[in-house]
Amino acid sequence: MARRQQRRLEPVRLGRSGQLTTYRTAWQQALYGPDGFYRRERPAAHFRTSVHASELFARAIAQLARQVGTDQVTDIGAGSGELGRVLRTEGLQVLDIELDDHLPDRLNGLVVANEWLDNIPCELAEWDEDGVPHYLTADLTPGDVVEGNDLEWLRKWWPGEPGDRAEIGVTRDEAWAAVVARIDHGTAVAIDYGHIADDRPPYGTLTGFRAGRECEPVLDGSCDITAHVALDSLGGEVHTQREMLTQLGVSAQRPPLALASTNSAAYLAALSAAGEAAELLDPSGLGSFGWVVSHLAQDA
Repeated sequence: MARRQQRRLEPVRLGRSGQLTTYRTAWQQALYGPDGFYRRERPAAHFRTSVHASELFARAIAQLARQVGTDQVTDIGAGSGELGRVLRTEGLQVLDIELDDHLPDRLNGLVVANEWLDNIPCELAEWDEDGVPHYLTADLTPGDVVEGNDLEWLRKWWPGEPGDRAEIGVTRDEAWAAVVARIDHGTAVAIDYGHIADDRPPYGTLTGFRAGRECEPVLDGSCDITAHVALDSLGGEVHTQREMLTQLGVSAQRPPLALASTNSAAYLAALSAAGEAAELLDPSGLGSFGWVVSHLAQDA
């Protein structure tokens, strides 16, 4: 389900402090520290998500809300609220939660986390020549041996060989479990680029984004830093975005040419919608995103 070509990363520059620490700690500081990326920048200025690609995505989310019998949607990682604005025009009540906001104690209805988990920092690991995984430090050099829950997670979800790298998904799993645990009645959906056990990338997926372009992940707060999500470790049903959006009525079928001669405005509008749908459904792009669906108790 990965959307980017995998490549082995070279060591990155340290932030202004120059301190050597685990990559997760430096990553957290680079995104959410006092001078972190998300303290200063709007996500939409640096990367494009399905929400930005087309309002068809938001309308599909609205259709999903109706299917699970709710008019309440919580948007986790809401950015500038683009998803919520469209959902409100569909008659839904929306709670927008920013990337670093605290979650409410209880949640209900449809809870959507679109490209949220990939921005939750996690530990990186690399296996040495003896097949022992070590944590990677902020300059991507091996540090302490991985142990405890992190080691158990690697053994279960991402076993590696000498020279391999991995992103340890414990923090993402815990974050998603905390969301699901808060829901009394509803459905939770995590939408992200990711991978499953049969398709783990051997060198991991860590990368950065700046001004709409992929870049090296520099730990100084100047760029977004992200990594694909191990979708199957989250629990729930894993589907592709292409599968889910198709089920929710998104279609890239072109309008009949005859419509152009009878109603040119309608033809052009339908043609534009088909192009937007094609981008959302593209199996080599946004269509390959994973949707992890956790079904919980539904309202009567």
